Amino acid sequence: MTTSSNIGSPVKVSVETFYVEGQSQPEIEKYVFAYSVTIRNHSLCSAKLLSRYWLITDANGKETEVEGEGVVGEMPTIGPGESYKYTSGAILDTPVGTMQGHYTLRNEFGSEFQAPINVFRLACPNILH
Repeated sequence: MTTSSNIGSPVKVSVETFYVEGQSQPEIEKYVFAYSVTIRNHSLCSAKLLSRYWLITDANGKETEVEGEGVVGEMPTIGPGESYKYTSGAILDTPVGTMQGHYTLRNEFGSEFQAPINVFRLACPNILH
C-alpha cells in the first residue's frame, strides 16, 4: 500500500508498507510491518530533517507515540528537487493498524517547518478491515 502527503509543505512524504510474515508471530499477537518512506524536497532550498513524530494505532485502539531525532540514525539534508528514502518497521498486537505523523525540518535559512505524514494502513495480506 502506498500513500502520500501533499498538503501545505514544500516537502512531500510517500509511504509504502509491507507485512513481514517471517518475523511475525500471530499466535502471540506479534505482527511485524516494514514501511519505506520517500521524502521529496519540492522547494528551492535545502532542508535538514531534524526529528520525527509517529502516532501508531492498532485495531484495538491502542495508541503508541514515537518521537526522536532524525530517522534510522540519520539527519539527512535533502537538496532542492532531491529525495531521501529509508525503511523502518513497527510491531503491532493486531493484524491491522495505522500510522501517521510528521517530520520537523529546517531550511538553509534557519526556518523550521513540518512535513505531514498522512495516515496510512498497516495490514496483513487478505485482511478485510
